[in-house]
Amino acid sequence: MGKPTVDYALYLVTDSTPAILGNKSLFHVVEEALKGGVTIVQLREKTADTGAFIETARKLLEITRKYGVPLLINDRIDVAFAVGCDGVHIGQDDMELSAARKLLGPDAIIGVTVNNVAQALKACEGGADYLGIGTVYATPTKTNTKEIIGAAGLRNILHAIDEAGYDTPSVCIGGINETNIQRILYQSRIDKNLLQGVALVSAIIAAPSPRDAAENLLKLVKGRPPFKLYEANRGEEVVNSDGIRSLVPVIIKKVHETTPLSHNMTNLVVQNFAANVALAAGASPIMANYGEEAADLCKLGGSLVINMGTVTPEGLLNYYKALRAYNLVGRPVVFDPVGAGATAVRREAVKSILANGYLDVIKGNEGEIRTVFGNDEAIQQRGVDSTSTLDHSQKVILVQSLAAREKNVVVMTGKADYISDGKRTFMVENGHPYLGLVTGTGCTLGTTISAAVAVYPEDKLAATIAALLHFEIAAELAAVQPEVKGPGTFVPAFLDQLYAIRLATAEGDLSWLEKAKILSCSSL
Repeated sequence: MGKPTVDYALYLVTDSTPAILGNKSLFHVVEEALKGGVTIVQLREKTADTGAFIETARKLLEITRKYGVPLLINDRIDVAFAVGCDGVHIGQDDMELSAARKLLGPDAIIGVTVNNVAQALKACEGGADYLGIGTVYATPTKTNTKEIIGAAGLRNILHAIDEAGYDTPSVCIGGINETNIQRILYQSRIDKNLLQGVALVSAIIAAPSPRDAAENLLKLVKGRPPFKLYEANRGEEVVNSDGIRSLVPVIIKKVHETTPLSHNMTNLVVQNFAANVALAAGASPIMANYGEEAADLCKLGGSLVINMGTVTPEGLLNYYKALRAYNLVGRPVVFDPVGAGATAVRREAVKSILANGYLDVIKGNEGEIRTVFGNDEAIQQRGVDSTSTLDHSQKVILVQSLAAREKNVVVMTGKADYISDGKRTFMVENGHPYLGLVTGTGCTLGTTISAAVAVYPEDKLAATIAALLHFEIAAELAAVQPEVKGPGTFVPAFLDQLYAIRLATAEGDLSWLEKAKILSCSSL
């Protein structure tokens, strides 16, 4: 008969426990899910005795065959053999892959659960038909954080498989639902299409309508993420400093003409300053830390700034709600991981924010960016300060690597700023020491960036650099004003220069841009 061709796009793993299935019929739920578009089904029964397991499997096989969809059995080779289904899925503690293959034959579909690179390569070498990679995110039944690999771990495993020369298809599993399915597929994608689908349990089994849930999830799997819609409008990629420089006045003028909303979720210390910077730069600020408001605010064509200045459980929940709302409509999100490495609480907060939404721009100092990247070396920050320990080449590699992993734009601020989208990397050497002597200047840079990416989402790297130059050259011009004697008198002059640069640019006066110090680092 030969091995069937398998579509792994929407992989349903059953769960008949009352907590997930409720009082519904498993057979009815699976058939409804198949009507909704499920492409492969795995029957998992951890507590059923052999006789009951076989009876359930036979009934389910009749249903899946009716829809031309493969049925696999979790773990139990004997059950799969008894019912003559399409194959099995085995875990690391189950029967060896080679033994399962001998028992079931060459035409059986055999999948293997893997959690790290070594397990993945072993399964590929052993001839697994597909891999189930996870756990991606924590679930009610998978709370051991050592087993949680996230998008970064998933991508690393896929890269290793590709580099080893295997083309074994994979699905990811663990904590995946309609809020994160497109992001995990997008951020885990490599050039070769190894990640061919997602495996879900409660998102379908526990849904009020399994059919509707499956239909919606399949659309998400096959559709374009809202936060990447603007890529379609992108022309030829600007790859050098002159090209980026030419876009700066275009972007600043567009901010001036459209007054985009800058929705700031930030700490009380900098709210007033951030609002004033937004106004001076040409944006319309709103300081709204209550996540429920985001459902309305995200529809106004602006962008969101999540500033992690104050970390509380309630605050994190508000961040998640706002992040998901902006992701849903494809509006940009700027994340400022303030003091990310200072405490264990902040380090965990960074991980949870990364896990709960797509971040278009991540902006921080060296210590913060290294913490977001997850460097194994312990980095203890003193408050929100950052001590530079990396050389130029290492900084380029860090921002490129993080941007490539998250598939976004990363800004690492310092004496020289490094900006990358994973492919293009630039260094900007503008700014003034007074910026480091005023509380909230880093936070308000995020606000300025939010205005630029809101009006120019087709190239968020160019928009970010435009905002950075606007902000830092304004600081240079402010510092030399005769009335400025120090950081106290610097602030009002800085706001004045932000405003003056915007007006001058709108009128075609670009003399300020001659101060721009921008260098392409992509060749490193």
